[in-house]
Amino acid sequence: MLSSLGAMIGRARGEGWAVAAVNVYTIDGIVASIDAAEAVAAPLIVAVHPGALGEAGPPLLAAAVRAARSAAVPVGVHLDHASSRSTIEAAVAEGVTSVMADGSALDFDANVAFSAAVVANLGPTIAVEAELGRISGIEDGEVVRPDDARLTEPAGAARFVAATGVAALAVCVGNVHGPTPTPPALDFDRLAALARAVEVPLVLHGASGLPDATVRRAIAAGVAKFNVNTEVRAAGLQAWREVLADPAADLVDALRAARIAQRAVVRAKLALFGAAGRA
Repeated sequence: MLSSLGAMIGRARGEGWAVAAVNVYTIDGIVASIDAAEAVAAPLIVAVHPGALGEAGPPLLAAAVRAARSAAVPVGVHLDHASSRSTIEAAVAEGVTSVMADGSALDFDANVAFSAAVVANLGPTIAVEAELGRISGIEDGEVVRPDDARLTEPAGAARFVAATGVAALAVCVGNVHGPTPTPPALDFDRLAALARAVEVPLVLHGASGLPDATVRRAIAAGVAKFNVNTEVRAAGLQAWREVLADPAADLVDALRAARIAQRAVVRAKLALFGAAGRA
């Protein structure tokens, strides 16, 4: 059933678990993610990055919305890391239930103005997540160097949320987009201060590669949504490589293997986040 980000993460924060937002790039990725959620009776958010839209176009969003409507568990469809008003409007026209208005590359006042305008334009039916601070790493071709990363300040976060009216806040506390040689070290004192400073649920991007104990500690500190991307992509790619190493393998074999591999990663994340059985 098609559901909203706001309802999911508000409940998750209150009950001490977290929602998985799984980035998808193909219909097979959508199917694998929803299959995993149904298998463990977990709510789920299917997230589509503008980079994926550049390859697959709006039909990918439409497919995600159709799949969510027919799912046996609550599934939200989320536009991730959108810095363009036109991209956001196009995604809303396809039926997404939430968007991330990403003004993290802007200065504080410009980020407030951008995020507040998106909230005002979309109204109460579309939940808006925003990001304050800037996460380093690589995601869908965008590179943010460590020197350009900005940690989220609690006092600024309180002002930002009050000024924008966003439903969720993505924060930077040492998390990193993409693969890293060693697990990122999160600033848990900062995370706890952020949770005290704002009333809305916190979101952690760059969750791939974090040790299980770190994830559980982040949930206890107030994180109610994790974005999951790198590990799901890596599992799918590895399955393709293994199948296609056999010259007799068929495309259908590779698609099936990738779905199985991605489904296993998503299912494990849902269990780790405490989302299993919450549908």
